[in-house]
Amino acid sequence: MLHILIVRYTVPADQVTPHVAEHVAYLEHHHADGTFLLSGQTVPADIGGVILAQGERASVEGVSAEDPFVAAGVAEHEVITVDPGRVDPSLATLLPRAR
Repeated sequence: MLHILIVRYTVPADQVTPHVAEHVAYLEHHHADGTFLLSGQTVPADIGGVILAQGERASVEGVSAEDPFVAAGVAEHEVITVDPGRVDPSLATLLPRAR
């Protein structure tokens, strides 16, 4: 399954900044282990970010709770599960059901 994690800051950006390095390490770890397929900031950036994750929802929710932003109380995640019905061929290799 695919999951969209909407990362919303719960405090002003200056309170988020001290946690950025830990958050980036968290993103890099989960990109490397294959859980995260995409991550990036919203535009404008002061809203938060978006992560596209794959795996069982319970597992992704656990990973979501480990985000240093969440642990520090400077952001929250909304997890939205998506069951892809139509997929562009360029993305098919990422989605086992679409192959």
